[in-house]
Amino acid sequence: MHSSDVASHEAALNRARSKAYRRLLPLLFVSYMIAYVDRQNVAVAKLTMTRDLPGFDNAVIGFGAGIFFLGYFLLEIPGTLMVERWSARKWICRIMITWGVMAGLTAAVTTPWQFYTVRFLLGLAEAGFFPGVVVYLTHWFPSRDRARALATFIIATPFAQIISPKISNWLLAIGHADQPPVLGMVGWQWVYVFWAVPAVVLGFCVYFWLVDRPKQAKWLTAEEGEALESELERERAETRKGKRMTVPQALKHPKVLLLALVYFCTVTGSYGIEFFMPSILKSWYAMDMNQLTWLIMLPPAVAMCGQLFMGWSSDHFKERRWHAVLPIVMGSAALGLMPHTQGNLVLTMVCLMFAFAGFKSYMPAFWALPSLFLTESAAAGSIGLINSIGNLGGFLGPYVLGTVEKVTGSFVGGLYYLCCSMLAAAGIIFSFGLGKKEPGPRN
Repeated sequence: MHSSDVASHEAALNRARSKAYRRLLPLLFVSYMIAYVDRQNVAVAKLTMTRDLPGFDNAVIGFGAGIFFLGYFLLEIPGTLMVERWSARKWICRIMITWGVMAGLTAAVTTPWQFYTVRFLLGLAEAGFFPGVVVYLTHWFPSRDRARALATFIIATPFAQIISPKISNWLLAIGHADQPPVLGMVGWQWVYVFWAVPAVVLGFCVYFWLVDRPKQAKWLTAEEGEALESELERERAETRKGKRMTVPQALKHPKVLLLALVYFCTVTGSYGIEFFMPSILKSWYAMDMNQLTWLIMLPPAVAMCGQLFMGWSSDHFKERRWHAVLPIVMGSAALGLMPHTQGNLVLTMVCLMFAFAGFKSYMPAFWALPSLFLTESAAAGSIGLINSIGNLGGFLGPYVLGTVEKVTGSFVGGLYYLCCSMLAAAGIIFSFGLGKKEPGPRN
């Protein structure tokens, strides 16, 4: 290829990369933000659910919050393979509409078992969304852009935690504090209904807006689509290196199983503290809801900045291992120190901010690891397995924290457990060495 042809190809590739980023990431970001609110809003809704519904305590809420991930586990791998082998656009549309319906039905629960059932069904409905998008991004973004694209997508979670508390707090007042019920429903019910509606609407937006592959995108020129497809295929061929791994082989690969264990340990820590942060602050400092909802916005705001920086840094330096290990260690240390700050609100909030920054900032580098040694369906299946097994930690973390508080009357023992879980994850990533700095120039 002549130098002029190379320059033309590179220019077309850069234009395609830029267009894909602007066209795809905003909708995926908003969709994941709503998904995260719908799975996490129980953390705020519980503040009045436990008062309005007989038999609902921290143990019930913790178990119900966590059982979501058992449903999630069952359909995660099949859902991720659907994105790779069928259509990301159609499958993500289906996921969003059904999870919106299930999220709204949470407003109708009156007993713990009804709560457990609808949370389990919500997990089934949402299964495959996050790993499906991770796989979908590999269809559009070369390795040089992947951590940044992942970071832009994943910061939807701290962003959701920034914007949702105040809105949910306003909704919680319905039917309380001299405000009458609306349409026969009180505040915690409106929290579930209000956030369920956007999921259904966005599901239809995904169907009409997303494109499965670059070659199908009408908003790319033929030259741009061909340049992007050829770059992605070149990387896949380089990763395969003549050996094509099947899905069953990938699911048994030691590195895949270790990554699943890492994700399980980190999710145990992150979801445990996310679900119970409002309860811990309210228990330790007896503050009103207005103060509480302002404070719980601070840790995710710090986490969002850390996530964007680590995604950029990981791509810039072409390094994944330390960009995953160091944030996890920081988050673990913050959780371990947090019990010693009880009585000092400023120090407690500092620990929470460092903890959130730790267990969010590792994710862009971590989710770039499977594509370093797997491609196509093998990568899709392994990402689904990692996410499904890892998210079982989303059951364990809240359950442990809620049960420990019920038995001992304190969150301290549970916080130490979460700290140790995350420290174990950092040790595993460091020990097997995947994701070391790649040779070659920085982009």
